Amino acid sequence: MKKRASTSLWAKSFTRGVAAMTRMARASGKRSLGRALKPLTARRTAPPGAGSWLAGVVMGAGGALRYRLYRPPGVKAGEALPLLVMLHGCGQDAVAFACATRMNRVAMRERFLVLYPEQDRLANPQGCWNWFDTGGGRAQAEVDLMVRAVDQVCARHPVDPQRVALAGLSAGGSMAALAATRHPERFKAVAMHSGIPPGTAHSTLTALGAMRGQRATAPLPILHGGVALHLPALLAIHGDADTTVSPANAQAAALAWARAGGAAAGPTRQVRRGKRYPLTVTDFKHRGHLVASLVLVAGLGHAWSGGAPSQPYSDAQGPDASRMVWAFAARQFRA
Repeated sequence: MKKRASTSLWAKSFTRGVAAMTRMARASGKRSLGRALKPLTARRTAPPGAGSWLAGVVMGAGGALRYRLYRPPGVKAGEALPLLVMLHGCGQDAVAFACATRMNRVAMRERFLVLYPEQDRLANPQGCWNWFDTGGGRAQAEVDLMVRAVDQVCARHPVDPQRVALAGLSAGGSMAALAATRHPERFKAVAMHSGIPPGTAHSTLTALGAMRGQRATAPLPILHGGVALHLPALLAIHGDADTTVSPANAQAAALAWARAGGAAAGPTRQVRRGKRYPLTVTDFKHRGHLVASLVLVAGLGHAWSGGAPSQPYSDAQGPDASRMVWAFAARQFRA
């Protein structure tokens, strides 16, 4: 009875957290979460812009995973393009996330493919990735399904498998960071926007404390099978006005990556472009090699920085996170 009562209390708390996100979105003039939580079947319209918007599904031990793939126009025979995996947040799907981030525009200009895995509402009613359930194994199963989707896209489309990066928002950012530690050899870079680092929660009962920044982050593994583990470089972006997921999580993620990679923090620099929110950037390097970059955006709440106006979980006043993510990934591809 105690376990059921605790689970019920957590469910109520988690629901209140989602409700808080809804109020935040409404206060910013965004659409309500109820609209964002429409069934995926209601979101058949492709995001605006040139290029192909393709549907796919992958099967695995963890079940089935649907995804959407953006392919820029004019891909030539024999061409192999980079791939960016984008993991949506709670209350979103592929179309909503593509519209909010406008990542397809960046992909069309810079010439790369974008894979948008979609969480099944049967796996999580709010459309959240189960990043926190490492104790029960659901998080790992979802990560492995996502990697299967990457493999399928690489096999069927003009992708360079040596130039794959991933990014995500909120629950998607947490999932992206977990995937980077579970399959570090598959990715060259990972961007965690408003997320929680691996090793901070292991169950539904610990997720809420992690969101509030009240749980310590366990050290990341540095060995795998006796061999040194080289994690992909991390870009952690977070708003300092986020009341849904504490900004302390971004700092914890950067420090965890830095410790695992033997990196030290460089000087913090201030950046501001026009009237957009200012940001502070701290790079962590080891022998000149970038291990992690921490970006804190002043005044940004729980939203994609620089995203499209009138979209949920998107704040047009922030610096363009989509450009930041791609620029960061492109630097790692060149390195």
